Amino acid sequence: MLGPNGAGKTTTIGILTTRVRATAGDALVAGASVSREPSSVCHRIGVVPQRPNPDRGLSVIENLIFHAAYFGVARAEATRRSQQLLERLGIAEKKDAKVDQLSGGQQQRLMIARALTHDPGVLFLDEPTVGLDPQARHALWDILRELHRQGRTIIMTTHYMEEADQLCDRLAILDHGKLLALDTPVNLKAKAPGDTLVEVSFDGDASKVKADIDGISKSEARGNLLRVFSRRGGEIIPALIAAGEAQGLTVTDIHISRPSLETLFISLTGRKLT
Repeated sequence: MLGPNGAGKTTTIGILTTRVRATAGDALVAGASVSREPSSVCHRIGVVPQRPNPDRGLSVIENLIFHAAYFGVARAEATRRSQQLLERLGIAEKKDAKVDQLSGGQQQRLMIARALTHDPGVLFLDEPTVGLDPQARHALWDILRELHRQGRTIIMTTHYMEEADQLCDRLAILDHGKLLALDTPVNLKAKAPGDTLVEVSFDGDASKVKADIDGISKSEARGNLLRVFSRRGGEIIPALIAAGEAQGLTVTDIHISRPSLETLFISLTGRKLT
């Protein structure tokens, strides 16, 4: 799920994982109703929170064993699963360490291991790579790909367009609590406006700029930013600069984007993802 802050991503995840009660309607997760069968839903899902929240008084492996007990997993079986998960996620050598001894990336791996201790079929992750360095982010991508190959359904929210494009079979674009688009990355990119997105920042109110320039199919001013979709690519930039100067404005920044998931997102929501 892609969406800017306030789009409703975390609320949607909260409803689907039974942590937030819907004010109306219902949702099914792995065939179980979140409103009528919340306990059944919880046994079928694993949840990786936006920020790691392990028990810092326990060791790494104790966190997993303790969590598995919530789902009725016997201690011997929980220990076996926990050791196996830590090995698979590359943090087996940290099994007896306290959580505060782990890096940010290692703590996120611990959260994934914890979510898998009861062997759920559906895994929810709320912006799992926020705050991770590029190396840790790509390592986490590899883990998620492997979990998907094992046949698990993975539902995640993200702020990163590249992450959504690289990892997901289907993308949902949300804004202000509404589903604006849902399709494969390839099909969504095919729906992106065919025109080039040109964004021009001025040192004053961009709504003063008259963007009735040949080759512009759509324009929108927000504060000091003017966004236009151009059939002539960057050729219209001199005309935009001149239109700004005619209103006493000076250009402070220019950005050009070819048709992509990002330009589709902007055309649907009117704003960037971050």
